[in-house]
Formats: sequence, structure tokens, C-alpha cells
Amino acid sequence: MDLLKYVQDQYITKKDFPEFSAGDTITVYYEIKEGQKTRTQFFKGTVIQLRGTGATKTFTIRKMSGDVGVERVFPINMPALQKIEVDRRGKVRRSRIYYFRDLRGKKARIKDAAYKKK
Repeated sequence: MDLLKYVQDQYITKKDFPEFSAGDTITVYYEIKEGQKTRTQFFKGTVIQLRGTGATKTFTIRKMSGDVGVERVFPINMPALQKIEVDRRGKVRRSRIYYFRDLRGKKARIKDAAYKKK
């Protein structure tokens, strides 16, 4: 395991993204290739979970598109990720908020957390 961690630390480039957790509303900008062209697209939603550690860390974002819930899983070391913006900090008491999938309308609101910018 030490060798695996050493290789990950040495050879995998780490991007400087802000700290975020479950309940936060974030915007993820990522690159899409369509044929020869590339364009930047964003996905704005609430973080449902963070999973894994190190190079294999992933996070799941959920947004409502009309009446349909859309979830997307992003690896933190995906080369197509350009930047992550934290729009709102949310106050939740769990690290994986799967119950958020069943909530609709006003019940699907998450309280803002008081935080200090560094």
C-alpha cells in the first residue's frame, strides 16, 4: 500500500480545487470533445456524497432538470475537469445525503452553513 500511495503522489498531477462537502451547492466546469472541437460545459447542483481517497476520490452531484433528477459522478482527478466553484455551503448532518433524492419542492432545501472565507 505504501508503494501505491508513493506512485500516486509522485506521478498523478493534482489540481487545486476548493474544499467542499455533502450539502454544498457547487458548479463544475468540464471539457467536452465533439469530433475535433472542444467546449466547456458546466453542471451545477448539490453534492450528495464524496467517496474514496487520494487519486480515486469521486463526488456525486444532483440537480433537478424540470421534474427529473439528474445525478453525475465526477472523479476528482479527471483530466477534463477545469474548475470547481463553491456557490453555497450547506449544513447537513450526514456525509452521504441519499435521502435528498426523495425530497421535492420546499422540502428539498438545505440550510446555509455559517463559514468564514480564508
